[in-house]
Amino acid sequence: MKHIVTILLLLCLYGTALAQNTFTATIKDEESKEALFGVSVYFPQLEKGASSDIKGEVSIDEIPNGTYTILITHLGYESIKLEKSFPINQQEELTLFMEHGHEEMEEVVISSTRSSRTIEDIPTRVEVIAGEELAEKGNMKPGDIRMLLNESTGIQTQQTSATSYNSSIRIQGLDGKYTQLLRDGLPLYSGYSGGLSLMQIAPLDLKQVEVIKGASSTLYGGGAIAGLVNLISKTPGEDRELNFMVNGTSALGLDLSGFYSERYGKIGTTVFASYNKGTAYDPAGIGLTAIPEFERYTINPRMFWYLDEATEINLGFNFTTEDRLGGNMDYVAGKTESGYFESNETDRLSTQFDATHRFSDHSRIQLKNSISFFDRSIAIPSYVFSGKQVSSFSELNYVTFGDKMEWIVGANLWTENFDQRRGDPDNDLGFSNTTTGAFVQNTWNMAAQWTLETGLRGDYQSQYGAYLLPRFSLLYEPNERITFRTGGGLGYKTPTQFTEDTERLHFRNILPIDFSETSAERSTGINLDVNYKWPVTGDLSLSTNALLFYTQINDPMLLQSNNNGMYAFTQPKGYINTQGLEANMKWSYHDFKLFVGYTYADVNEHYDNEESEYPLVAKHRLNNVLMYEKHGNFWIGLEAYYFSPQKLSDGSTGKSYWIMGIMSEKKIGKYFSLFLNFENMLDTRQTRFDTIYTGNISDPQFRDIYAPVDGFVINGGFKLSL
Repeated sequence: MKHIVTILLLLCLYGTALAQNTFTATIKDEESKEALFGVSVYFPQLEKGASSDIKGEVSIDEIPNGTYTILITHLGYESIKLEKSFPINQQEELTLFMEHGHEEMEEVVISSTRSSRTIEDIPTRVEVIAGEELAEKGNMKPGDIRMLLNESTGIQTQQTSATSYNSSIRIQGLDGKYTQLLRDGLPLYSGYSGGLSLMQIAPLDLKQVEVIKGASSTLYGGGAIAGLVNLISKTPGEDRELNFMVNGTSALGLDLSGFYSERYGKIGTTVFASYNKGTAYDPAGIGLTAIPEFERYTINPRMFWYLDEATEINLGFNFTTEDRLGGNMDYVAGKTESGYFESNETDRLSTQFDATHRFSDHSRIQLKNSISFFDRSIAIPSYVFSGKQVSSFSELNYVTFGDKMEWIVGANLWTENFDQRRGDPDNDLGFSNTTTGAFVQNTWNMAAQWTLETGLRGDYQSQYGAYLLPRFSLLYEPNERITFRTGGGLGYKTPTQFTEDTERLHFRNILPIDFSETSAERSTGINLDVNYKWPVTGDLSLSTNALLFYTQINDPMLLQSNNNGMYAFTQPKGYINTQGLEANMKWSYHDFKLFVGYTYADVNEHYDNEESEYPLVAKHRLNNVLMYEKHGNFWIGLEAYYFSPQKLSDGSTGKSYWIMGIMSEKKIGKYFSLFLNFENMLDTRQTRFDTIYTGNISDPQFRDIYAPVDGFVINGGFKLSL
């Protein structure tokens, strides 16, 4: 009897062992037929799964007999759902081919690097705001691009005026003068014309926004010490595009804009027009405008000629005119003829020309030019400053590329002339200069996993002489899930009288720069970037990014007051350095997405063997956005941003604060959508926990603005796409 029981137990164990199966498969890319590494294969009923190895092979053991659903997912690919019954024929060799996802894998071609490579293949680290993300951020501030940039890690838009709302861009904590703002690769917002630029660029006609952080001197000159922001305009596509947007705010603001794009055979056109109106708004009740009264008109038409399959020419112009008045609420409303005010009248006109000819599929030549006219008058009680800047930029570049190597060579000419018309006649800030440059850049596919980009630029500036600027970027991609980038280079910035500091003073009591006694600021920068994509399980995926950066600027220009109440630019021996970390995480699960970003920026000044903290830098920042999105139908998002205390110019320290908001959009039918946003729901305002001026309201002495002043604002409207 004992032997019979033993035999029965062995038979049961043998039967159970036979019921345990193994699932094996090889997973490849549908187009290239190459093996895919890191593909997630998951049995939901069994809560069991594994990932494919470097050969694309995956094996899962101990699968009981039965019929199961198998989910196969990989970031950027369409998911595969299988039904398999076990036991299966063990002789069967299962090979699965995955197709690229239509949404996640839409190729983003980068314009700022002048190459035809996609964002995945470029050694230079480029951040892109495009597609739905661009539309979502454009809904919140349809009249300007401040919020579009401020919600990115490592970028802070710094408000330079308490009453006019003027702002500048700070990348990695450095002053706005170290960032280049470009339009289609053209420097339309430099020098004096940088004033109010962020406030006068509407995002509706933008295709994408590209941000390169750190030295980017090879292609764009020495001014991009902190980085550059390149605004890429829409071009005519295969289908006609006709969009309208109407937006209103609880602060009595109004934005009307329209965009039209179409191609007719060998001719195409785009036209953007907008009207933006602001009403004087004082949420703090202190008698000063947090949002000024303004009225702005913009028109941007462009024509495209496709002469043949190899040659394309486009020509356009941008025109913006605006009247802006902030200050004492009673003065702005016309109730009194006295009181503090700040008036800005601006006119912008710029032309854009671009001609490209392709010699073959592997080479092309490009000629581009812009001419910019900027006229601005700034008035405060008992003082008016006005002037006109005329600048031009011309470039000729040639690109050739093959399977292993890409070359870009070119030369450019940049002229600037500023004529001061009103102000202190004894201290004329007018200037004229010319910069000529030549550059060469090489991108080399060294091996299957390594790509090296090197560049060299030589500039000659009419007032400060010659500069040689090398840079490099290296990309290492061991597999599809992880990439490493590192890069660095040299830069320079010729002294300018148009900075955040002089803007705050309305260019009053500013002594001209003595070009014979000053030299260009010189910089050295380096960064290390790591990206990791992890298909966790099923429909859950994680994409992470971390950037370590360091930049040092030697002999920076400082604006300091003297004993006569005047302000002069000095250049003490010393340096400014910024170092820190940017970290981003993006979690995706079905229709939910969670973005978490953190910026650590440690910026310091070093003079006379003493170190001090650089003012107006939030050392710690958090960016958090939770989105629920039904593609093409509805989305809603909750955002929260944290800013740590900032050192102020007067030596004091500001308060930390949070900003929270809700944004949403609902599409109704094929052509119509409604959007509604609750911005700054906590009503975070500097006037709630600190002051923005000292003295009296008739003659306020403004302090640094480090937190919002407009508080809780609701905006909403509709979009029509025909």
